[in-house]
Amino acid sequence: MLRWWRETALLVGLAIGTSGWVLAQGLPTQPPPLQRPFISDGDVTPLAPARKPKKTPVFEHDPDLDASDQLAPSQIDTSMPGAVSMPTGGPHTRAAARGTDTMLEPGVVARPAHTAKPHVIACGGLFGPDSSHAKLAAAFRAKNVGFTQVDATSGAKVMATVLFAGDPKQRLEVWWSNPASRSATHLIVINGQSDWIAPGELHLGLTLAELEQLNGKPFKLSGFDRNNVATLTDWSGGQLSAPAGGCKVGISMRAEPKAASASSNFSADRAYSSNDAALRAVNPAVSEILIAY
Repeated sequence: MLRWWRETALLVGLAIGTSGWVLAQGLPTQPPPLQRPFISDGDVTPLAPARKPKKTPVFEHDPDLDASDQLAPSQIDTSMPGAVSMPTGGPHTRAAARGTDTMLEPGVVARPAHTAKPHVIACGGLFGPDSSHAKLAAAFRAKNVGFTQVDATSGAKVMATVLFAGDPKQRLEVWWSNPASRSATHLIVINGQSDWIAPGELHLGLTLAELEQLNGKPFKLSGFDRNNVATLTDWSGGQLSAPAGGCKVGISMRAEPKAASASSNFSADRAYSSNDAALRAVNPAVSEILIAY
């Protein structure tokens, strides 16, 4: 009986052991649970300090250009160029017109270096036969050059370029042979109070004696018209008869108002010599100068 119990217990033990081995071999292995890793102080790598953002430069190089082709603001020439000087380098009352870099304080008036006439015309260059409105506008600045109607001797109106129309001292008329294109100088007119000087040093206000000195000899002019004006008829081969450059210069002279009665003795249909004593007594002065091609 005791033997039977021992065998039975042995069989039961083998069965349990075998089933345990089978279960151990058949069940899948479970992955280990996720755990926060343990990091010691010696394993910590310090973070690099944060860099301050760089300011974006005003100028950035173009990656499509070579270094030699780049242009930085420091390379740009910002100096102010001098203004275009007047023809033949005559003195001017404006600092800019003299081509200087001097900046005047507000309220300070620029004064000429000397009292010579400020504007001179030569029979060439800007006032040559091949000039144009565009050339004058480029030289004297567009704001000082207009294209408008002016009075002709006949009383009609013609279109002409006018320099400094708002300034009687600098005003100058230029008439064109081709009015449509405003080109090819035909006539230059100095009148009114203009300070411009024509070839041969001619300017408004000259007397008969002064004109003879510039011409080198007496000349001829007509008698006075109803407006008390006499006009040149012939320089008589003097120095003013053929100015350099191929232009021709003519003048008109106005008698003094108080000599109006005396001027009526000189008929506009006749020519008189400038050294005529009676003519000199009327004391006419140059009132208009014409330069023609």
